[in-house]
Amino acid sequence: MRVGLMGMVRRVWSPRGVKVRQRRQLRRQWRYLVLAVDGRTGKLWWTWTEDMKQETLVRVLPAWREGGVEGIVWDNASSHRTAWVRACDVPLIFQPPYAPELNPAERVFQELRRAVEGVCYATIDDKVAAIDAELDRWDADPDRVRRLAGWEWITAAFTSLPAEYAA
Repeated sequence: MRVGLMGMVRRVWSPRGVKVRQRRQLRRQWRYLVLAVDGRTGKLWWTWTEDMKQETLVRVLPAWREGGVEGIVWDNASSHRTAWVRACDVPLIFQPPYAPELNPAERVFQELRRAVEGVCYATIDDKVAAIDAELDRWDADPDRVRRLAGWEWITAAFTSLPAEYAA
């Protein structure tokens, strides 16, 4: 998920006839949240990066594998399909093109945006800290994560992985 200081305007309720005014930020400063969601157990893993290049992802995936990530559901972005990423020994389940609704991390991203957008942050570090605090709350409540992203097809996909990837 790309997180930045380029503000997003959210829909809000107001009395009829009252014009809503929202502050926006117009600074082009970004960080990237790389997130793994285990919808079966309700566990989250996340890392912040400066970019989404393959060289960056190659450093993240082995650490996640050691931390207990059994496989990753990913879209078909070019940095996700490289030989370097495939060599990280983490099973990858690729989604069909243009189907973000099938990725459990996208559901978490949607809820994160709802929690942090509409607020002007002084720095990108302040916004990252707000997202980290929200992720910490969710990581402490596995039932919430399971309700949000624990879909039956994901469990079926993991049980059909080859035996060498079994944890």
